[in-house]
Amino acid sequence: MGGRILIALGGNAMTAPDGSAAPADQHRAIGRAMTHVASLIRAGHEVMLTHGNGPQVGNILLKNQLTAHVLPPVPLDWCVAQTQGTIGTLMMNALERALAPERARLATVVTRTLVDRDDPAFQDPVKPIGQYFEEAEARRIEGRGQTWRRFERGWRRVVASPQPVEILDAPAAIALMEAGYTVVAAGGGGVPVIRGADGTLDGVEAVIDKDLAAAALARAVRATDLVIATDVPNAVIGFGTASARPIEEITTDALRVLQAAGHFAGGSMGPKVEAALRFAEDGGRRAVITSLEHIGEALSGNIGTRVSRGVER
Repeated sequence: MGGRILIALGGNAMTAPDGSAAPADQHRAIGRAMTHVASLIRAGHEVMLTHGNGPQVGNILLKNQLTAHVLPPVPLDWCVAQTQGTIGTLMMNALERALAPERARLATVVTRTLVDRDDPAFQDPVKPIGQYFEEAEARRIEGRGQTWRRFERGWRRVVASPQPVEILDAPAAIALMEAGYTVVAAGGGGVPVIRGADGTLDGVEAVIDKDLAAAALARAVRATDLVIATDVPNAVIGFGTASARPIEEITTDALRVLQAAGHFAGGSMGPKVEAALRFAEDGGRRAVITSLEHIGEALSGNIGTRVSRGVER
């Protein structure tokens, strides 16, 4: 089955198993991930890649905090742009090695994602980012205009997570793909921007969910299939209970029912399920949620949670 495949790689694809995001760990993890992507390209699929950036942005935020007395901290939209360039470069180098001796045409597009300046998320920042800290340190940093909240493991900064409205640089990604390039785009959900009254764009302090942005990107580039690669082979009903069971082939209507029943946690599988639903409901051929090592089998229809538009009978 041919088509244009958008693969959304989770943070686990770019860090060590223990979550370490040291440069050597990222090199190794991305190298492993790109071997799976290379197999799809060799099989004749037209592939586009997007990715998360949570650990990488977390590192930049920690550097901001530790060096604030020497250098002015950089805003979140800058952090996302920086990680798009860094991770995109690592992916291109690793994919070129994985495809050798074939000559690969690879490109990374620094991608902006438009959000609505009136999105309610800006009035209620709830997306946790960065590391955990003691209350005293969190209170000290709050004085710089940040919002911090207490979680079970400590205090953590929270920011707005508005809905993606439009992937502004999707036309550039399409042009590159049509010229034969494998493209990395909209990393970390895209650089968040808002449009002013005069029509110009400005970056904003926010984080866009990477899975929801992946669904928007997939629609924008006319992908036939969206593959959301995570660290489990399937989404699960009744996760953590004795009655837990994997979801395999399912229609959008049936998955919406399970979603409404509260089967998918908001901070983990929830956004992935919502992204799969949005893509399939918007006319995509199929959305798949599965582990990175199974993406090839998932596209063949043998594994993973496979979501297509339809009515459950």
